[in-house]
Amino acid sequence: MGYRVAVVGATGNVGREMLNILAERQFPVDEVVALASRRSLGTEVSFGDTTLKCKDLDTFDFTGFDMALFAVGSDATKKYAPGAAKAGCVVIDNSSLYRYDPDIPLIVPEVNPEAVHGYAKKNIIANPNCSTAQMVVALKPLHDRATIKRVVVSTYQSVSGAGKEGIDELWDQTKSIYNPTDDKPARKFTKQIAFNVIPHIDVFMEDGSTKEEWKMVAETKKIVDPKIKVTATCVRVPVFVGHSEAVNIEFEEHLDEAEARDILREAPGIMVIDKREDGGYVSPIECVGDFATFISRIRQDSTIDNGLNLWCVSDNLRKGAALNAVQIAELLGREVLKKG
Repeated sequence: MGYRVAVVGATGNVGREMLNILAERQFPVDEVVALASRRSLGTEVSFGDTTLKCKDLDTFDFTGFDMALFAVGSDATKKYAPGAAKAGCVVIDNSSLYRYDPDIPLIVPEVNPEAVHGYAKKNIIANPNCSTAQMVVALKPLHDRATIKRVVVSTYQSVSGAGKEGIDELWDQTKSIYNPTDDKPARKFTKQIAFNVIPHIDVFMEDGSTKEEWKMVAETKKIVDPKIKVTATCVRVPVFVGHSEAVNIEFEEHLDEAEARDILREAPGIMVIDKREDGGYVSPIECVGDFATFISRIRQDSTIDNGLNLWCVSDNLRKGAALNAVQIAELLGREVLKKG
């Protein structure tokens, strides 16, 4: 006996990836339904070897469904998720709407699986921001060993984090640069993204940080430890898929780089590729389609007493979004619902 699962936003980048990963990981399903807005009614999406036709989210009844994986924006989630949860279907939400609600668990299964039991308060579980998800997978095993005091992170985030419009804008602008008569001004982004980097993701806040940077701070505290100090600079780069992060960590205790490397090699969800030679590290193009979070460039920071630097790369459509949501579904099934 398997689960009845709905994927909400099935025609988007993340929704399609959720369906791919459910099939790849052989999630035990009796029924999978693809849901989208009315304008996408009948659009076909793939689930393994089968094809699903999208149903209308507006009229769908979630009664009898075990889980709904939401891959739509906060406005649509606010409209539809409470109804799904009230119908007895556990919502696993990829938007930012519920991440900071104290009654809703924010989960990265490799980091805080025990939090899944808090789902029952509202029948909703939140999926973290893509840039946070990959970072906390690396931070947690190191924090358990030497207690992290402070994290300084600079991100290099791909355009797929901004959805299909972001991917299209990079593609169109890149082509137009070689065709002087075909100008493609910035629309999705605030400046030209092709052959450029933009130190601005999401809206600006009063203190000068952006909402994306604030999310990394707040979510790391909620998922790992509220005492960790985090400062972030989030940058959009002309890469289609794959987020990269340069992470500087200050610990309470000394942690040797060799021991850190060993800890990370044994940690769930992590692949360490760290050779001090040409190409002995992972770049975003190499992580596309992979489940792992890749760690490279592990080295001591000699400017502080107990410091390390590392390079962290992951497929943001997978670990940063769809994979993490499916892993939460697996965790929920294993620990709570116990079907399949």
